[in-house]
Amino acid sequence: MQPTKITPRTTAERKRDALERLGSERDIWVSTSHPDHGPHQVPLWFLWDGEAAWMCTGANSATVRNAREEPRVRLALPDALDVVLLQGEATCYPAREVPKEAAEAFAAKFGWDPRTEETPYTYLRVVPRTVRAWNGVPELRGRVVMRAGEWLG
Repeated sequence: MQPTKITPRTTAERKRDALERLGSERDIWVSTSHPDHGPHQVPLWFLWDGEAAWMCTGANSATVRNAREEPRVRLALPDALDVVLLQGEATCYPAREVPKEAAEAFAAKFGWDPRTEETPYTYLRVVPRTVRAWNGVPELRGRVVMRAGEWLG
C-alpha cells in the first residue's frame, strides 16, 4: 500500500468537509460507557440536523442504558483516513416523545420509522461540544474544529 500525499487543510476546509460528511453519511460509531460495566461501542444509523446527530436504537440496549447513566459520548464517522470525531452529551427521547421534525427526518432518510415498531425504541440526540477532523498525520496539528460548542475557522 502506497502512502498518500496529504496537503493539510485549513480549519475552515476541515469544518466544511466535516459538515458535508455529517450531512451525507449513513453510519456513525457511538461510544458510551457505564460506571460499572465499562465502555460500549456500536455503529448506528444517524441523521445530522445541522446542529445535532440523531440516532435510534432499542430502548433496552446497552447504548441507551449507558447514555442515561453517563450521557457523555463520543461519535466517529467510519473512515480512518478522513477522521471526524464528535464529543457531546446524549439526550434520550422515547420514540413517543421525540420531536416530530427529527422523527420525520430520520424516517425520510432511512425509510424506517421506529415510532411504528411494536418493541420500544429510544432516540439519542447528541449536540457536539468538541469536533476533531483530520486526514492523516500531517493534519494532527489543528484537528480541533469545534471547541466548547463553537465552530472554529
